Amino acid sequence: MDWGMKNRMSQLIKDDGRCFFLPIDHGYFQGPTHCLEKPGETIEPLLPYCDALFVTRGVLRAAVDPVNSKPIILRVSGGTSIVGGNLANESVTTSIEEILRLNVAAVGVSIFVGSAYERESLLNLAELVNQCEDYGIPVMAVTAVGKELEKRDARYLALASRIAAELGARVVKTYWCEDFDQVTCGCPVPVVMAGGPKCETALEVFEFVHDGIQKGAVGVNLGRNVWQDPHPAAVAKALRAIIHENFTPREAFDLFNSEVK
Repeated sequence: MDWGMKNRMSQLIKDDGRCFFLPIDHGYFQGPTHCLEKPGETIEPLLPYCDALFVTRGVLRAAVDPVNSKPIILRVSGGTSIVGGNLANESVTTSIEEILRLNVAAVGVSIFVGSAYERESLLNLAELVNQCEDYGIPVMAVTAVGKELEKRDARYLALASRIAAELGARVVKTYWCEDFDQVTCGCPVPVVMAGGPKCETALEVFEFVHDGIQKGAVGVNLGRNVWQDPHPAAVAKALRAIIHENFTPREAFDLFNSEVK
């Protein structure tokens, strides 16, 4: 691995081999999102706990302080919205020159395996890898499923994650699922977890995150489970304890409760 690539990867995945990414890129397809209407205010109390931000260039420039910033994973795919015809019909939206200008640690692009736009999204990933490898910039592939939530099972996610790695992604973001070790065991690059099933309590979030870590994930890329909680900083602190301090779900929940009293 070249020095630049290794340096950027070390910004994302810490010395313990773990990571906590905080995504605030949701507005690129769904506009002002609940609790993310003012992203700069949303992330301010959460920055001490996360290792990197996943964000679009527009919000990066408008809402993220460039001085003493967390490492940035730049969302570079888009072109569709929740009111459009098909969320899978994305293109790469950001040039390599812009990626370099913003001095990011990595870039992220969605792939839609099994959709009508499977080929286009996979070629988006491949072309982005071709460009970014020349400059030592890691690409994170996001195994998006659009509105087809029923595809979030181990067999499907293992397929999508392996294809992303085969095409050159340095990191794969995918959903937690039952039998998550089937996903991580078949993917030769680091896997980070997005959300899992709909959770009613913080303890349920801590349980699926802990399960995924035990089954091979290097960390999480969690947004709405954090900043839509009534106590987002407490959730973030507890998640960091699971990821970097090996807390159990119950220990993390006790920490969470101590923060909200």
